[in-house]
Amino acid sequence: MPEPEIKEFQGGFLVTLFKNNLTDEQLIKLGLNERQLKAVNFVKDKGKITNKEYQELFSVSRETASRDLGELTEKGIFENSGSKGAGSFFRLK
Repeated sequence: MPEPEIKEFQGGFLVTLFKNNLTDEQLIKLGLNERQLKAVNFVKDKGKITNKEYQELFSVSRETASRDLGELTEKGIFENSGSKGAGSFFRLK
């Protein structure tokens, strides 16, 4: 679960809790494979992932990495940085 946001507010404290919709359980329900689950957790931790990083992390071909990352984008989990080729990356949507 994401860290709560705590602020001083009107002489007291305001605590905001955030729901984590990207739990492994929720992601499995979406039909993600094991690599894709690990990629989502990688992006939660690092903030982004490139096709090249995906290839190296999971010992897969460029085509497999592209397909897996494309599926994550289609399912609304990732968004593409918008650029193509070197420098492009995927982040959580």
